Amino acid sequence: MPSRKVLVFVMAGALLIAAGAALLAQSEPTALKAEKQELKIVPIVPSDPTLGAQMYSDYCAVCHGAQGKSDGPAVAFMKSPPPQLSTLANRNSGKYPALYVAGILRMGSRSHSTATINMPAWDVLFRAHNRDAHLRISNLTTYIESLQEHH
Repeated sequence: MPSRKVLVFVMAGALLIAAGAALLAQSEPTALKAEKQELKIVPIVPSDPTLGAQMYSDYCAVCHGAQGKSDGPAVAFMKSPPPQLSTLANRNSGKYPALYVAGILRMGSRSHSTATINMPAWDVLFRAHNRDAHLRISNLTTYIESLQEHH
């Protein structure tokens, strides 16, 4: 067991390091402070299953962005951004792929496998929360369709 003097020295060193880090953080530009933010993991919010827009805001916008443009705040923690949901129809000959979107919501996606954050299988998460997973996925799929950019 380390002596009392060693423990005091280690604790004093840790306090000096913490104080130095605090001073450095105060002098850093805002852009550098933003890069050092931590990813906050939060539980699923029990949104109303009939409100697609609210569910999208609660579950999807953190990664995909408020308008489906892959610019949510969690993108900073990903190795590559998630797909732009607003261009799904354009990438599918002008037709919104509702069955594909519903399938991704049910099963998750391997397309984010290189990311720090993976697309969850929402069906499992919704079912763990309550019994209206089908209604939630249907309403989310419909809401994502409303985000489509038509060129």
